[in-house]
Amino acid sequence: MNNNLSVTKRNGEKEPIDLEKIHKVITWAAKGLNNVSVSQVEIKAHIQFYDGIKTAEIHETLIKSAADLISTEAPDYQYLAARLAIFHLRKKAFGEFEPPKLFNHVARMVDMGKYDTHLLEDYTPEEFAEMDSYIDHWRDMNFSYAAVKQLEGKYLVQNRVTGEIYESAQFLYILVAACLFANYPKETRLQYVRRFYDATSTFKLSLPTPIMSGVRTPTRQFSSCVLIETGDSLDSINATASAIVKYVSQRAGIGVNAGRIRALGSPIRGGEAFHTGCIPFYKYFQTAVKSCSQGGVRGGAATLFYPLWHMEVESLLVLKNNRGVEENRVRHLDYGVQFNKLMYQRMMKDDYITLFSPSDVPGLYDAFFADQPKFEELYVKYEQDESIRKKRIKAMELFGLFMQERASTGRIYLQNVDHCNTHSPFDPKVAPVRQSNLCLEIALPTKPLEHVNDENGEIALCTLSAFNLGAIKSLDEFEELSDLAVRALDSLLDYQDYPVPAAYNATMNRRTLGIGVINFAYYLAKNGVKYSDFSANSLVHKTFEAMQYHLLKASNNLAKEKGAC
Repeated sequence: MNNNLSVTKRNGEKEPIDLEKIHKVITWAAKGLNNVSVSQVEIKAHIQFYDGIKTAEIHETLIKSAADLISTEAPDYQYLAARLAIFHLRKKAFGEFEPPKLFNHVARMVDMGKYDTHLLEDYTPEEFAEMDSYIDHWRDMNFSYAAVKQLEGKYLVQNRVTGEIYESAQFLYILVAACLFANYPKETRLQYVRRFYDATSTFKLSLPTPIMSGVRTPTRQFSSCVLIETGDSLDSINATASAIVKYVSQRAGIGVNAGRIRALGSPIRGGEAFHTGCIPFYKYFQTAVKSCSQGGVRGGAATLFYPLWHMEVESLLVLKNNRGVEENRVRHLDYGVQFNKLMYQRMMKDDYITLFSPSDVPGLYDAFFADQPKFEELYVKYEQDESIRKKRIKAMELFGLFMQERASTGRIYLQNVDHCNTHSPFDPKVAPVRQSNLCLEIALPTKPLEHVNDENGEIALCTLSAFNLGAIKSLDEFEELSDLAVRALDSLLDYQDYPVPAAYNATMNRRTLGIGVINFAYYLAKNGVKYSDFSANSLVHKTFEAMQYHLLKASNNLAKEKGAC
């Protein structure tokens, strides 16, 4: 190699190439790791040096070289690659490896418009200095390579157009904690900041994308799940589409209940016109969902719900498959098909299911969720009423079509609405559950909007976090972690903005939190039990019983302290 070659540093300066510097950085990244070779990384890099080569280009090549060596025989290369990537990220964010002082960093980011101004209003320089002492920047080195790529792609505050990155992971964790506990009493809030920072930065508590990428920035919407129900009127459908756009643009995944929309051919204004059916409106919702990305972090996504007995169900079940043409397919939504006990009974008896347009059968749609005996009574009554438009189909045939489409797409889900309402903290006669969310993991009451500022409507939000079972060593840890998770998420409900009044009112009335688990498979494996047999039953029972107990206790303690919703 020509020793007269120069490199171009990140600040634009040029200096003679120094191969020893490259060797030192890789050696530093390999420190304490097993079965990794510095020379292997250097050899695999195959760097083609040329005069003026950028140091950033050299660094990126080394990262890729280390990542390419990751294998089951040498898994520690994932940490070597991660450390090189962290070094690279810090250079991009700070111009050097050592992070700046927290206060200086926050002041600069607020001045650039990247962080919320409230940070400098809520905390003094002395408090920032105290928080700075809590930060352990070496924890950055505990990330795997895959985790660093997630940080870089989703979570770190950045300019997604230019690729500029403005912070490191530990600043992310400490500032999320600072934002969430800013309104706690000054005597105790820094204690909560420290405890929450330690829990998240050691991976015991996992936070969702809206919180990780958004808390500390001027965009204040952090609920992961938004459940929106549409009515059958054009005003309600338009309000639903507007609410979808507002929430997708602010990082939320969407559940849409479109089950009230009347079927194709139904009369409008007493027969003055006939209805175009569900599919054009589903396309409208799909366009709303895909019109924005989730805060630039990921594409918009939604699951749309309708009942199995809807008149158009045969056309709706095939909306996601690859057959057909664009005019009769809506492929970029997922779907939740709603069942109840009567539907299963008809299938088990090899009987018929009768399909209706919800607009033709007064009271049936609401009873489907709120009152199962009333639903069955009305359903049979409307089946026998010859004046009502209907269609009969063998239950086995309809179930078969559902299972076929579910198997072929993997993205058509099943919601047992009677079960959701009998296993819910809500009284179905007062607040029935009529839908779930994007991932079908929560069930909350909703009410259709008549217009986008309708305060009588109800948009349900769920704000998430999770316990990392892989990092928890004892069930006793749930007490501390539950207290932190419940307090942080509850604070977030007051901290965030609400683009639609119906979401604010519902959230303040219910204050729903969703706290789950991650790393479950690893937790079973490290405890020597299997998911596929009964050996895990006792462990899972004890674990989730402890988790639920401590979460309820934490919620109860908070209610005593702050008052009920």
